[in-house]
Amino acid sequence: MDFEWDWLTIGVHRPRLRAERGFPTEEMRKMANVIVLAIENNMSARARVVEIVFARDGTLRVDVGTTLEADTQAVAQICIALATVFALPPDAVALHVTVVTQSEVDLHFGVYERMLAEKVGTVPPLH
Repeated sequence: MDFEWDWLTIGVHRPRLRAERGFPTEEMRKMANVIVLAIENNMSARARVVEIVFARDGTLRVDVGTTLEADTQAVAQICIALATVFALPPDAVALHVTVVTQSEVDLHFGVYERMLAEKVGTVPPLH
């Protein structure tokens, strides 16, 4: 049985939390809420947090899916802000934004988040 990941619902976001050192803790869930807040306030309404990985070496990786290319412009500022809030070195936070076209995803609630997760590679496609 795999205990290193858990799903969390935060508003319209449904990220998968993954902790390489065990099951995600309550502190990691609180950090996920801050990450989602940063994404919601600095990217478009189409941006969704797909996966948050708390690595064994203390780094943090956030995967975001979106349909707007302009969302990639805020990556550096969000990384620096999250590193500051979490008291991490600036290079310890990595934010990866995957841009897909609207024709690749269904924009209905729930379906959109799942299809973005498939495009980012977080979950396998449904058959």
